[in-house]
Formats: sequence, structure tokens, C-alpha cells
Amino acid sequence: MAAPASAVLDDEPSVAALIAARPQLSMHAFDGLTLEQVPLARIADVLGTPAWVYSAGAMRARLAELKAAMAGLPADVHYAVKANDHLAVLRIMAAGGAGADVVSEGELRRARAAGIPASAIVFSGVGKTEREIRLAITEGIHQLNVESAEELEVISAIASALGGRARVALRVNPDVDAGTHAKITTGTAETKFGIPYDDVPAVYARAAALPGVEPVGLALHIGSQIMSTAPYRAAFARAAEMVRTLRAQGLAVSRMDCGGGLGIGYRDEPDGSPAALAGAMRTAFGGMDLELMVEPGRWLVGPAGVLLATVVLVKGQERFVVLDAAMNELMRPAMYDAWHGIVPLAAGTAVGATTPVDVVGPVCESSDTFARGRALPRLERGARVALLDAGAYGAVMSSTYNGRPLAPIALVDGDRWAVIRERQAHADLWAGERVPEFI
Repeated sequence: MAAPASAVLDDEPSVAALIAARPQLSMHAFDGLTLEQVPLARIADVLGTPAWVYSAGAMRARLAELKAAMAGLPADVHYAVKANDHLAVLRIMAAGGAGADVVSEGELRRARAAGIPASAIVFSGVGKTEREIRLAITEGIHQLNVESAEELEVISAIASALGGRARVALRVNPDVDAGTHAKITTGTAETKFGIPYDDVPAVYARAAALPGVEPVGLALHIGSQIMSTAPYRAAFARAAEMVRTLRAQGLAVSRMDCGGGLGIGYRDEPDGSPAALAGAMRTAFGGMDLELMVEPGRWLVGPAGVLLATVVLVKGQERFVVLDAAMNELMRPAMYDAWHGIVPLAAGTAVGATTPVDVVGPVCESSDTFARGRALPRLERGARVALLDAGAYGAVMSSTYNGRPLAPIALVDGDRWAVIRERQAHADLWAGERVPEFI
């Protein structure tokens, strides 16, 4: 059974509160839910649903806010491409002065195609292939973040064979719990990421002695969707102590990559604070003569995106609201039990009395569920809704499971909008497949 209304109403923001917390959204009596100055119903009329819509203005404003918070620090912003890798998004980031943090050859090539110079790209990731390392070195990127002593040896061999020199930073695992979901925690000793803290001095000394590599500093990343500065302060303190340890051994350390992970308010709570993050960086690294960098992704683009969907039917004595969007579009609720606001596009629907319902998709998996016991206004067949804060880890994680084509993407900028990815045709689902003659 759906949860009783009393179990959800006290814990959940209203539709009005969700909109009020997002300056890029507004509700108009006639036009309904509007992103910047474009009614989302207008886009749904043209593209159909499901469809993604991004706000260019929101991305620009958030990048400017982050950069302003870092003012006075020797800190560069490297956008985490994995959050949303669309070329248009990368162009917006590049135009705002951000570099890129990439974790694959594909992301590196996307960043370069979007106009981000190699000198502004950091390559992270625990399992870089030889091909990816070779590409990073030949492109002359800003630095490779080394995840293990074993990887360091591979980079040295490849760089030496190429007759080049790779700038590397050692990723420290500070064994700090970020206090976030277990599946997006990356800074504890139990995870696969980084070099154990106590091993760093020996590995850094090894890097200084190896041919083909130039150790330039340290890197860390403790997780994603971090809402408190306490984990950052703890991790940065350990990193600063490691810098002092390495320098005391006569090793040169000039850079500190502070990672990303700053969270957003998926309900109506405040976002993680860039100013507080910058303050934690100043406290830990002020006066240490270090080049600093941050690698935000979700914070920059998450609130800038919505996923539009249409109610296919309501069933089970109005317990289940079935949408045409599914977990293959927005995976986060199924993977992380993530909460996303759901807002009707029509103004008249949005102000109706609420009842608790389960909002589900059409995919043949029980996990294809966006919300359980969610207090929503009455939604009838054909009603359209927006799933909020879908600009990060949304379209980039989409699949074609159940033979569902990838949804289109539109970009809004003021009162203008354009399609930046067409809806995939069904025939494209098998266009690259081959049936051998012996079948």
C-alpha cells in the first residue's frame, strides 16, 4: 500500500516550495511551469516526452558563483565531465573559464571537441588504460591523477617510450568518511580509490626518481553529494599535513587538487556552500604556496536540468502513477534511492490537493520507481510533469534498456530554446549490429 499522507506530508516540500527554491523555475497561470523564460509545455509539445531540458543561464550563474567564492585563492575550476558531458554544456563551462576533469578517453576527446584546451584538463580515474595514458601524454594535459603505485609505473614506462614527460599528482585516500551515500563515497580505506595515506611518501619519492614523470602534487576526492564542510576540513587537514611531510623530505609539491563532490538540495534545503568550501581550502592550504583546483560537477549542472514526462495511466485505485519516462532515462532513484522533486507542468494541476502515490516508469523492473508514497496533486492520464534537478547524472547515465530510444535534449537560454540532441530513432538501436551469415 502507498504510505499514509501523514507519513509523507511532514517530510516533503510542497510544489510551491520546490519552485521557490529554484530561481530558474517559475509557475505562470497560463503558461505553467517555466524554465528561465520558456514554458516547458511548449517544449513538450514539440519534442514529446520523455525529454530533457537544460538551463544555460542556471549553469552560467552557478559557475560564476563558484568562481566568485574562490576569489583570492590560487584556485582553478575543472568541471567534472562525468556529471553531464553534452558538448553544449562543455561549451558553456569553457566560456565561463572552467577547465575539465575527465575519467576516460571519450571524455577527454569530448572536452577537446568542445574547445577546452589540453592544458586545462585533468585526467582522473582508477583504471586508465595504456591507450588513455598515451593520449593524455601526447595531448599535453595539465596533469594525470595517479591512483596507485602500480599505475605510476605504467605511466612512467609509457611516457619514457614516447620520449615525453607526464605531470602527475598522487591521489591520496585520506580515509575520511564524506557522510554521503555508500555508493558515492570515495575517500575511505574500503573503497578502490587512491593511494593509502601512509603509503604516499614512498610512492611520491618513487615518482620523483622515475623517468618520464614529474610529480607536481597531490589530489583527493572523498565522495559526491557532500552537504557539510566537515568532511572537507578533515580531508584537507590530512592533505596539508602530507604536503608538509613530503616537503620535509626534500620533495617538490606545487599543486593540490581538492576534488569535487559539493552537493545540491534535491528537496528545498540549501545547496552545499561554495563559500564554505573555499573557506575550508583557505584554512588548510593558505600560505602554503600551492596551486589549488576544484572539480565540481553536480553542483554546477544538477539544478539546471529537468526531465519531462507524461502520465501514461493511473492504476491500482490511484496508487500508481505510471510515467512514460523510466529508469533507463533517470537511473538515480533506482541506483541510489535518490529523491527528485516532481512538479506538474500545468498551473491548475500544481495547486490541487495532494494524495500519496507511487510514481513509476514502464520498464519491466520493480526498481523502475521514481517515488514511493509521494504527496502529489491529482495526476490524470495525459498530465505532464517535470522531474527536477536532473541536469547531473541524468542523460549521461541513460541507456536503451527495453528497446527504448534515447530521449531528446533541449537547451533554454533566456527566451530562446533549441534542440541539442534529437530523439533517437528506433532503427538506430540496431544500426551497428551485424547478424553473421552462419545464423
